[in-house]
Amino acid sequence: MQPTFTFKQLLRNPIHLLAFGFGSGLAPKAPGTAGTLAAIPFFLVLSLLPETIYFGVCLLTFAVGIPICGASAKALGVKDHSGIVWDEFVGFWVTMSFVPAFPPMGWAWIAAGFVLFRLFDITKPWPISWVDRNIHGGLGIMLDDLIAGVIAGVILYLAAHFI
Repeated sequence: MQPTFTFKQLLRNPIHLLAFGFGSGLAPKAPGTAGTLAAIPFFLVLSLLPETIYFGVCLLTFAVGIPICGASAKALGVKDHSGIVWDEFVGFWVTMSFVPAFPPMGWAWIAAGFVLFRLFDITKPWPISWVDRNIHGGLGIMLDDLIAGVIAGVILYLAAHFI
């Protein structure tokens, strides 16, 4: 059984609060899925930004996620605690960055992005599995979800253009 934080402990430490997705990573079942669901309202706000700023936010949240997730994992004494879901937030936002403005963004695209991102994050096909096994610390925690987000996003992009 993995060590964990309580919500009260998360509130006392902003690094852990972010790493645990504002508490969504405390979900007793499927915390990664809960974290991805919690990322959707933030995405809805971010999607109002111009593309260049949206990409900048994705880059910035990826970069700050490396020390945030690394610090929480180290504090818990594990490689990648299932409750650390900041990487799911960023991976989902990266996935959705591939959806073009046409057809208009809607809940079907958000649902498709959610399902595809979770599929690749859970099954970890190559190269995601290689990164998960070989790159450690905060970079490893963040990078496998970034790659899952890119793969899911490319599939969404192709679907938008060819279906």
